[in-house]
Amino acid sequence: MAVFEAISGWFERVDPGTHRRVKGLRLVTAFGLAAMMGTLHAVASGVANGGTLSFLAGGFALWASVSEARIQRRDSTRDLLLLCLAAGIGAVVMLSFAAELTGPGRPGSEIILASGAFCVGYLKRFGVLGAGIGSQIFIGQLLAYGAGLTHADFGTVVVAVAIAAVAAVVPRLLSGPAEHPAAAQEAPAIARGPLRSPAELVMGCQAAVATLVIVALDDRFGLEEASWAITACTYVIASTTSGTLDRVRRRIFGTLIGVPLGIACLPLAIDAPLLVWSAAAIAMIIYAMALPNRYDVACGAYAFTLVVTLAAAGEHSTWLFAARIWETVVGGGLGLAAALILLPLHAPKSPG
Repeated sequence: MAVFEAISGWFERVDPGTHRRVKGLRLVTAFGLAAMMGTLHAVASGVANGGTLSFLAGGFALWASVSEARIQRRDSTRDLLLLCLAAGIGAVVMLSFAAELTGPGRPGSEIILASGAFCVGYLKRFGVLGAGIGSQIFIGQLLAYGAGLTHADFGTVVVAVAIAAVAAVVPRLLSGPAEHPAAAQEAPAIARGPLRSPAELVMGCQAAVATLVIVALDDRFGLEEASWAITACTYVIASTTSGTLDRVRRRIFGTLIGVPLGIACLPLAIDAPLLVWSAAAIAMIIYAMALPNRYDVACGAYAFTLVVTLAAAGEHSTWLFAARIWETVVGGGLGLAAALILLPLHAPKSPG
């Protein structure tokens, strides 16, 4: 009983009013709806690569729901449609150039992720929606890269966007006034670089340069999952150097907790997959609750979700799961190095 009371107390401290829990339920529902619709035979059979449709649609809907942060249903619906479209654009960019960049003597299609990483930072200058669109472009590229999409999969991406839009909008319409999303905490415009460059431009450049370094390391040494390191370096970049350092610490700490917890649940992935998927859903609700204020908890929850869902889908390599830790360390470290070396950003000194 004391354990349940402690857990309940933590939930109330992190999420007073239950608003973020409602959002967590919404994003899990959006993912589930999109993934389910993507597996329908009548839908999947009509595209060239029906096997990846559920994966793409679920990812588009999930992360669009994470990035959307409006109070009014009308505004939320508009943003969700734009966010799903942005993810589709990112995927199309990846599949359009992937073939030309892959092969002997070529840098590899993951170099395209540098453009998405830049968008994550730079588009923050256009507010909450801009930040979400930048993130969705990167997510779309990332999902297309992971699925190995080619020119022939353009139709698959279009259908995935349509499915994701429906799956993301319907739960938001139903959540209504019970949800009051928190806006992004950062205010990059207050930071300043040594050349008086716009902070968002510097953030985008820092993420892109760190991504290019990771691509070079992957080409030279062969990283286990270079996309994980790229994701880490992209999302630890903050509006100030001190903020980036804090995010690096929190991301690494959360990953160090979440990955071992996920690995500990591997036997359940074989014997009780339904229980594992339920645990992943709860972890994503915790992710939504913690993301605005507790980046470490959010990263731990997502790392756990990633491990257990990969295991439930048939991946049982402990080495691969453990790679999430060192790829995060590599990506976070390079993101921090870029923030320290490449036009470091500093918050203005308070007067007096």
